[in-house]
Amino acid sequence: MAAQIRGVEYFYAMVKDQPGEAYKLLAQLASSHVNLMAFNCVPMGPETQLMLFPETTESLAHAAQESGTVLQGPHRAFLVHGEDELGALAGIHVKLADAGVSVYSSNGVTDGKGGFGYVLFVRPNDYDTAAHALGV
Repeated sequence: MAAQIRGVEYFYAMVKDQPGEAYKLLAQLASSHVNLMAFNCVPMGPETQLMLFPETTESLAHAAQESGTVLQGPHRAFLVHGEDELGALAGIHVKLADAGVSVYSSNGVTDGKGGFGYVLFVRPNDYDTAAHALGV
């Protein structure tokens, strides 16, 4: 099975770099019925940047407004999932390379049951070219 690739929007939220701060935001999002397709944390000095990939941007925006959480975005990335097989990511990357697009950042994981998920970032000015190369 070929990988399924789609364009997604994501947002940043900053929290103090202290135990439990990410939990507080994630728990609040869950209680507001915000479904996240992906999530990532990056330390940024005294704060931590939480990268939130909501299933619907409206649900995240509403929850953030209710809680007073400041969101930066939307930004765009690609969400990939498929069957875990040798070379699965190479096939994606060659399409981008052939289109002259560099991958800015990425994160991937297997599910332990034969599937994988992958978040792929390109520079904003390369997004449309990448989307076309990936058939999105």
